[in-house]
Parts: sequence; structure tokens; C-alpha cells
Amino acid sequence: MAVLAAAVVAGAGVSLVVQQSPAAAHGAMVYPPTRTYACYVDGLAGGGGDINPTNPACREAVAIGGKQPFWDWFGVLIGNAAGRHREIIPDGTLCGAGTTKFAGLNLARTDWPTTNVQSGQSITFRYNGWAPHPGRWSQYITRDGWNPSQPLKWSDLEPAPFDDVLNPPLRSGATGAEYVWQARLPVKQGRHIIYSIWQRTDSPEAFYNCSDVNFGGTQQSPDPGTSPSADPGTSPSANPGTSPSANPGTSPSANPGTSPSANPGSSGCVATYKMNSAWPGGFNASVTVRNPGTSAIRGWKVDWTFANGERVTSLWSGNVTSSGQSVSVTNAGHNGGVAANWETTFGFIGTPGASTPGTPALTCTAS
Repeated sequence: MAVLAAAVVAGAGVSLVVQQSPAAAHGAMVYPPTRTYACYVDGLAGGGGDINPTNPACREAVAIGGKQPFWDWFGVLIGNAAGRHREIIPDGTLCGAGTTKFAGLNLARTDWPTTNVQSGQSITFRYNGWAPHPGRWSQYITRDGWNPSQPLKWSDLEPAPFDDVLNPPLRSGATGAEYVWQARLPVKQGRHIIYSIWQRTDSPEAFYNCSDVNFGGTQQSPDPGTSPSADPGTSPSANPGTSPSANPGTSPSANPGTSPSANPGSSGCVATYKMNSAWPGGFNASVTVRNPGTSAIRGWKVDWTFANGERVTSLWSGNVTSSGQSVSVTNAGHNGGVAANWETTFGFIGTPGASTPGTPALTCTAS
């Protein structure tokens, strides 16, 4: 699997500093699920650790572009978008963001996995965000009378987003770190596409999602976000121009044997460690830093010691210093200030030691 930066393991006693890359990000709408995520979940449902979709549209997309686009369900991106979405993405290729890799997402079909939603009602959007960065999320809806049997064009969307949010809160969710916010759905009937654009404000990189929805029915499709996730595919993006690659022959597997580890918060913050996914030769973990107090903190530091020979190879939303198995992470510039009863998250890719990665005890210190 490609990683953001390769770390050179130093000899014993020599410090290793791994710098955060400002370009590391990835993400996708997981409720209502984007086509990539819905097909990923559908493809893994049969077991066996490989993606073998049963949904007809997902199967045809695999026939066009293979399985890798669904292993990389969080990677529909353009690294140098800089807000030029309509200029650089041609009509008919919106769902795949004009890329060859994700061209199968542009199929004009009425049998994509679909989420029932209620016209004019409140919805809680969930957007996977293992590499958190500031930005603006804009959600568009297709016009009344659009033809789902034709590839999606820019003119098929309402001219203004029905929902627009800047820097929504980041929470722990079913797929790991997730941006979560509430919005009011437009008044619509029948089948539509919610087209979501995440334009980062600290980089020209942007992400694009097509979520198929149906307005109507007796009730909204349940949000699986409160259920245990079978989704292990949450490794971060390799770089701003390419989406991350999982091994298509072996599914990354969540580690059910590890539970979150938290410190008691005696120093003004609480740090919780979570193993998200593992694959041969690597793993993905995240740490949530929470301020349980009644006043804001200005900065934080999280320390831990690996017990099984693990190493950090790339990290985002923090600055890491490693010496042997001892790790120290301080806040990045954008997430040092944490309001009372609020939290932030950083994540990293690591290499395992001689055994299965464990769950270290954390110490969190606030300033």
C-alpha cells in the first residue's frame, strides 16, 4: 500500500522525526453512502475478504474499472481543483470526478444502491475523514425532471447547494473519524443524486461524491453509523493526486481484539487510541484528543510507548517525534485549540513489529 512518506527506521537510541504532509487527506460520504462506499460494503458482504458485489450497477462498474476503485472508496479526488470544479470535470463524468480510475461511477443506471430519505426533513450527514483538514462541504441536489438514464451533467444539478458547511465537527463514528453535521433536505420526490464537494481550504485538493437517494416511502433508511462497522478500508490517501491503494487480493482487517485506550485526563485532556484497520505489513490507527474541562485548551501533547515493535511511518493532523518505541505527538497549527467538552483527532499509518499491533496506554497533556 502506498503511504504518504516512507520513514527510515533509525538505529537504537536515534530519534526519528516524521513530518506531517499538508497534502494528506481523503474522505467520502458514508451516510447517505456514496456509490464507492455503498459498492464497497456490498462487495464485502459475501465474505471471503474480497470485493464481489451483488448489486448490478456495482458489478458493471467493476467490469469497467476493476475492484481497486472500491478498495479506494475514499479517493475520488482532484489534487489541484482549487474550486474549479465545473471547469475541470466534464459533463457526464461528475461521479467519477473526470478520472479514468473511477469512470465506472458515471454509469447512468437506476439500480445503484439507494438510500430512502424524507423530503424537507432533517438529515445527519456523515463523511469519513481519516486525514482531517479544514474545508467547505457543499451538497447539491439534482433538478426536478432530471433523467437518471443519462450521465450526470452540471446542468442536472440545482444551481446552488441546499447545504453548505464550513469545518463541521469531527467525531468518532462507524468508519473511524467522521465529520458529522445536520442539514435540511430539499423538497423533492422520487429518485435523485446528492452531489457533495469537499473543497479543502488549506490546499487546492477537492473530493467528489455521488449519493443515490429516493425521496419518499414510509421511512428513511436507517443510518448504520450507530452499528458496529464491518468496514476496514480506512487507510489514508497516498498523495493529493492519487487515492490510496489497498491490496485487492486481501482485505484489510479491523482488529477486533483491541479496545480503545484512554488516559484518565488528569492533565487537562483525554487521549483515546483506536486501531482502525490492519493489513500485511501495516496498520491504520487514530487518536482522539478530548477536552473534558470547562474552558478551552490552547495546545496538547500525546505520549505513548509501543510494546510490540511498532513504528509510525506517516501521520496527519499532528507533529510526531519518535525515539525507539516512544512516540510523542503535538498538535498541528489548525487543531491545537480545543473548546470545552470538544475533541479533535489525528491519525497515522504504522508498521507492525514482530506481533500483532497492540493498544498502548496514552498520556495527554494540555497547555
